Amino acid sequence: MQDEPTPIELTKAVADFLRSDITPLISGHQAFKLRVAINILELVTRQLTREKESDAAEVERLRTLLGIDGSVTELNRALAERIAQGEVDLTTPGLAEHLWATTMDKLAVDQPNYASYKRELSRGG
Repeated sequence: MQDEPTPIELTKAVADFLRSDITPLISGHQAFKLRVAINILELVTRQLTREKESDAAEVERLRTLLGIDGSVTELNRALAERIAQGEVDLTTPGLAEHLWATTMDKLAVDQPNYASYKRELSRGG
């Protein structure tokens, strides 16, 4: 285990530095590429912040839904296989809820400012 600063703190600090100190100094296509880089750093920061908790919740939902144990990757593969074989569909208790929760977790990382995501959060979704 590394000492401080954490990877989360490092990525956040670099994004903040680029936004505050470098963005005002450049323009045009280089400014666009810098905004892309800042967005990537912010996405990585959100992944690092949320990954452990959201993966654990996803694994628990998948264990309950499938009745088996495994990693998040293994369980998702098993779910996909069961869907492909017609063993599981949207009438399966818990599947729709699992898919919705997983989608919301992914949006929290990938597109937290997406209007529909924010609307669903305000509804308690």
